[in-house]
Amino acid sequence: MSDHHDIIIIGTGAGGGTIARALASTGKRILILERGGWLPREKENWDPRAVMLDARYKSGETYIDKDGGEFKPSAHYFVGGNTKFYGAALIRMRKEDFGEMKHHGGVSPAWPIGYDEIEPYYTAAERMYNVHGLRGSDPTEPHASAPYPKPPVTHEGPIQELVDGIKGLGYKPFPMPLGIDLDEEKKESSTCIRCSTCDGFPCLVNGKSDAQTCGVVHALAHPNVTMLTHAYVRKLVTDASGTRVTKVVVERDGRVEELSADLVIVACGAINSAALFLRSAGGAHPNGLANSSGAVGRYYMAHHNSGMLCVTSKPNPTVFQKTMGMNDFYFGSPESELPLGHISMLGKMSGIAMKGGAPGFVPLCVLDAMARRSFDFWLTTEDLPAKDNRVTIGAAGKIHLTYTPNNLRAHAMLVKKVKEIVGKLLPMGLKLDKRLGVEGTPHQCGTLRMGDDRAASVVDRTCKTHDVDNLYVADSSVFVSSSAVNPALTIMANALRVAEQIRARVS
Repeated sequence: MSDHHDIIIIGTGAGGGTIARALASTGKRILILERGGWLPREKENWDPRAVMLDARYKSGETYIDKDGGEFKPSAHYFVGGNTKFYGAALIRMRKEDFGEMKHHGGVSPAWPIGYDEIEPYYTAAERMYNVHGLRGSDPTEPHASAPYPKPPVTHEGPIQELVDGIKGLGYKPFPMPLGIDLDEEKKESSTCIRCSTCDGFPCLVNGKSDAQTCGVVHALAHPNVTMLTHAYVRKLVTDASGTRVTKVVVERDGRVEELSADLVIVACGAINSAALFLRSAGGAHPNGLANSSGAVGRYYMAHHNSGMLCVTSKPNPTVFQKTMGMNDFYFGSPESELPLGHISMLGKMSGIAMKGGAPGFVPLCVLDAMARRSFDFWLTTEDLPAKDNRVTIGAAGKIHLTYTPNNLRAHAMLVKKVKEIVGKLLPMGLKLDKRLGVEGTPHQCGTLRMGDDRAASVVDRTCKTHDVDNLYVADSSVFVSSSAVNPALTIMANALRVAEQIRARVS
């Protein structure tokens, strides 16, 4: 294999996997670099003990928090990245999310691009990732140029009863947009089987629309595209002027290799992309690659996410639970003129899954009994960009994540609203909620922010770095704000938008 390519893509998650597929048809010689390997297909994929308790597939690495303590992030290094483990909730940011918005914790700034500019790419991403949904069912949904490519996923009986009850209270729950390869009319030939081990698990039957199955595999079907796995990119090196990346330094199988490309696309995820830029300091970039603004690594956001288990006297035999969404409080509530956030369901909890967050003295049989009677919710509130919430590199290249949560009042109000609703619908409810801490990194974004002002941002509106002409970014690190919905579909849509910019450049 030649050391020089037309394009090198670093990372295979929602951004890297998507842009690889989008650029594969250019005919250009494309090399994809992935620090992990192919996730093994094995029975442990669907084993809650292996996945949840034993952390079989997590990276095992440690970061340093703002107080100097070590913690293990929720990070997975495989082809497909963290999408191998996501819940496949593929929902658009609201149109208003791209503009300036006031919150309890401050102001969420405007993006340099508006919703109308990214809308066609949302539609294309929904097609690429087989999204099921129902246009018009979500009252906050922005306009769309096409229907969802797949019909909404049906609710199982207990969830349908819950949805009907919520509607009876005057709210407007909707079918959650989901990326799964499901055919409910022809179940005998459907790839997805509606199992209970989707949200947080890798899919043993490749029925989840992750970046491997919907992105990388399609890209590799083109003879001009190749991939190296277990290829950790140590740094990027520029020419003396600092305006072009000339070397991609890769560590693989204990050896260090130097590769090069006309264009380099970084899509390692917000934390690792920022870390790569910082590791690449030197010469014309003494404070980190493309860091003339000083913004590299700053403005880290991760959402305020809480899991809520409502344990009732009513059994909940639901298998595939993640079918309902609710945005009635996205822009506020009768008690608040300011936004609170998004509500959806979690994948169905099990006793083993609950054990990780339960006191050690609670026996598994009790947790199993609770799980059989629980309705499980996922609550998300916008995390606002703060300059001092940042990624830095410490001794021996260890990642430091300095993070102080903000806008917590809004999240507390959202939790309270859900408890009020559930209290009216589910008998004898024991409501247990827990907010993720700094280790909750799956929704990470914001560390290489996009902007027109090169003095305050890292990449321009095309996601090319201001300082380096042949360096692009195609992951959530370019986000200016986090909104209150899962970032995956926006990463995918923006990657398709960036791909079009690059196609025009290399044609």
